[in-house]
Amino acid sequence: MTAGLNGALLDKSLSDQALLELTGNAPDFRVLPDASVLKIGGQSVMDRGRAAIYPLVEELAAAKNTHQLLIGTGGGTRARHAYAVGAGLGLPTGVLSMLGYLMARYGVPVVGSDGFAAVPLHLEQSHAVVFAGMPPFGMWHPVPDQGVIPPYRTDTGIFLVAEVYGCKQLIYVKDEDGLYTANPKTDAGATLIPRATAAEVIAMDLHDVVIERPVLTMMQNARFIRSVQIINGLKPGLLTRALAGEHVGTIITAD
Repeated sequence: MTAGLNGALLDKSLSDQALLELTGNAPDFRVLPDASVLKIGGQSVMDRGRAAIYPLVEELAAAKNTHQLLIGTGGGTRARHAYAVGAGLGLPTGVLSMLGYLMARYGVPVVGSDGFAAVPLHLEQSHAVVFAGMPPFGMWHPVPDQGVIPPYRTDTGIFLVAEVYGCKQLIYVKDEDGLYTANPKTDAGATLIPRATAAEVIAMDLHDVVIERPVLTMMQNARFIRSVQIINGLKPGLLTRALAGEHVGTIITAD
């Protein structure tokens, strides 16, 4: 199999269908199989300030005693300001991250996109790292169907980290109990969807989705992250329970 793949890579175009099938059949290898990946929402959690963040920081600090954690953050309103400036100037957009400062007292480092080679060492020593969730689109990003706001933002970037490193699980920590039929903040008739497949959520064509839509498409092709859970980070204890494998929010599966 390896010899055949090596020969095909030398002899065939990288878009050749037979070559793609060979690469698709290559053995899977999990780089960080024991690590759990967490996405801490920027606008949904970080922007709420001390009352929301401090209890979550304490829960993360306790959780890292029994779990290896890759903690990704969203940019929240700061990212929206960057989008506004970038769109107004016709420039690429970017994101900032701040959770790392609050986790510093617990010995948790912040790593940039060029520092992931040291992540295994950090996990061995401190059991956790913090990273910015925005994919590293330094000067480019995939062209969106409409407008200029990149559709591949922090939810998607953190999914890619979890998938590429073959991590144990991915939990999105938001300010809602999970995926709803509508925005529960503005629609009193919105109902919680406790479980669904990615295809089912796409088919629903909801006006408001609690995670970025590209995650649903990527999950269908994923090798490792075949499900994600969305939980309410404003409710103490739910993150700990989710890390332990409990269903405490919405679970979306690949199939």
